[in-house]
Amino acid sequence: MSTSTTHHTIPIGQVHQILQGVVQRDVDVNALLLRAGISPSLLDSPLSRVTQGQYAALIMVLRRATRDELWGLSHHPLKLGSFAQVCRMVVHCQTLGEALATGLRFYHLMLEDFVPRLQVEQGLASVRLVSRGRQDSRLAYAKRSFGFFTYGLACWLVARRIPLVDVVYPEIEAGFASDAARLFQAPLRFERDWAGFRFESSWLDLPVVQTPQSLDEFLSQAPACLLVKYRDQTSLTERIRRMLRRSLAQELPSLEAVGQALSMTPQTLRRRLRDEGQGYQAIKDDLRRDVAIEYLNQPELTLLDIANRLGFSEASTFHRAFKGWTGVSPGVYRQTHLAIEPALHTA
Repeated sequence: MSTSTTHHTIPIGQVHQILQGVVQRDVDVNALLLRAGISPSLLDSPLSRVTQGQYAALIMVLRRATRDELWGLSHHPLKLGSFAQVCRMVVHCQTLGEALATGLRFYHLMLEDFVPRLQVEQGLASVRLVSRGRQDSRLAYAKRSFGFFTYGLACWLVARRIPLVDVVYPEIEAGFASDAARLFQAPLRFERDWAGFRFESSWLDLPVVQTPQSLDEFLSQAPACLLVKYRDQTSLTERIRRMLRRSLAQELPSLEAVGQALSMTPQTLRRRLRDEGQGYQAIKDDLRRDVAIEYLNQPELTLLDIANRLGFSEASTFHRAFKGWTGVSPGVYRQTHLAIEPALHTA
């Protein structure tokens, strides 16, 4: 594992939301979770987390189980192969604007529950997803997932992260948006009539640089690659996270020391982190939690080994901290994960 990069984990609330479509069916939800490498017991702990690999695996499991690329969340299924077909169409476009217009026109024909639109006004381009009928929490999650993967595809087509002006969520999703600003790395606002995202319209003129050859590799890695590939690694939060990752086993530097290393006063550092919706203590806690989850998936490491690698002098201190972060003890988390490993290898 890299000593400088640790992927962000995903809150269990996201798992609850993506399961909404199958929960209402006569489906063994626990069996689907196990096939994705997720212990069903984690659903009972509101603070628990899953890895990005587990969440990506769950997307594929649900896709096969529902025969629906929106996982049973909408009232009318989105046929399997739709995303791949769109990709094969837009990879031949000349510009990002042409690609987005082409792809969204295709989905306009395929989607029955909401309408995807590209609008340009006053120097801003917006991808808007407008419901055709009554809104509910299942459809709201389908819309914002569609928006997230549309954004990821747009970034891939031009091989760079497109900075967003803001992200719009349906008002019905206001209680589930705690990680949204970090995921998109953009301000979040709520609207009643549409969901989507906005960016400066000049980005629409960027050339599409991908080819049919690079598309094959992209499709083999989607959707997992879209969860992390175009995160802004230059954000202050990510820079600090990489800096701290290299010294987790020791006492972590103070905010003043980090500011000095980044040539910033403590006041400037606090203000810039606040602008990104973060605080220094939260960055430290989130990093330790995410690294702990990675280490707990490595059975050769004892709990004391993990505690020491995270800078805890005693396993008991690590135990209390991990339970505070996730709602379960590290031993319970490891036992539930290791218990499903044999099933994964024989599935």
